[in-house]
Amino acid sequence: MMRGAEDRGVPAAAADLVAQLREEVCDLHAELPRNDLVVWTAGNVSARVPGYELLVIKPSGVSYDELTPEAMVVTDLEGRLVEGERAPSSDTAAHAYVYKHLPDVNGVVHTHSTYATAWAARGEPIPCVLTMMGDEFGGEVPVGPFALIGDDSIGRGIVETLRHHRSPAVLMQNHGPFTIGRSARAAVKAAVLCEEVARTVHIARQLGEPIPIPQSDIDSLYDRYQNVYGQR
Repeated sequence: MMRGAEDRGVPAAAADLVAQLREEVCDLHAELPRNDLVVWTAGNVSARVPGYELLVIKPSGVSYDELTPEAMVVTDLEGRLVEGERAPSSDTAAHAYVYKHLPDVNGVVHTHSTYATAWAARGEPIPCVLTMMGDEFGGEVPVGPFALIGDDSIGRGIVETLRHHRSPAVLMQNHGPFTIGRSARAAVKAAVLCEEVARTVHIARQLGEPIPIPQSDIDSLYDRYQNVYGQR
């Protein structure tokens, strides 16, 4: 049974879990500037609080140098502040919508990374022309619809697009990439790799037409990477 916010505070039973997620989400935010995915205060990472209708996310407009676990804020899945001293990220409604409608997702990331955002500005999917793309994305990185910030419109576009794709990344038109994952760390990894393939495919196109990978080979790459690669 999922539990929501109680009296606009974190339930006592969730306090230790929320404290752990505050640490994790804070640490993962450091990966965004480290991998050149954000500038100034842009971008955000969130994590679902398992078993509760809550999420942990970066506060709005706060410098990455100022982020601490205590600075992270907790909201419910309507985007309402439950715990914290600062206003939540302006993208909180989008994150919350994803968690409400994709129950297997436990992490969401948004960046304005240069190359991926350039593809989003063109409204063009990144074609699957690299084995890395087959591995991580299972095909192209799709484009989601244009939507304004401020309500759950962006979240709806993310969900509607990724429901039909194996990709954990979507390029929201004229905005930038959002990524999802079974954990917040997995969503950050997808954001890093999304920018890497966006940059590489862009460079390849300056040299000529990239060679597409046949769908059967993409399927094979994806299955191996998702089910065999790495330590078990």
